[in-house]
Amino acid sequence: MRRSVQPVAVRKYLSAKLAGFEHEVFAVLFLDTQHRLIEYSELFRGMYPRELVKEALRLNAAAVIVSHNHPSGNSEPSAADKAMTSQLRQALALVDIRTLDHVIVAGTR
Repeated sequence: MRRSVQPVAVRKYLSAKLAGFEHEVFAVLFLDTQHRLIEYSELFRGMYPRELVKEALRLNAAAVIVSHNHPSGNSEPSAADKAMTSQLRQALALVDIRTLDHVIVAGTR
């Protein structure tokens, strides 16, 4: 039986996956209705709401945790990060998919 994702485990997992990139990478944890992991996917460079919605629907995900890295090491979300998170949340909500979190991996943390 799969277990629900845990916040500390999510942060460690995403940090391990994204910390080494020298360019910005956007990744998503697709979750089922009980917040168990369906799939981890590095979708693309940059963030595109339409592509994320398509992939979430294909996987029949009920929720997502989105993430991207800041190779600069700055963990503060930019205005563009905040705007994109809002766009993603709204787009996914239209098809009843919850956005649980947006994690920024900064440098190696």
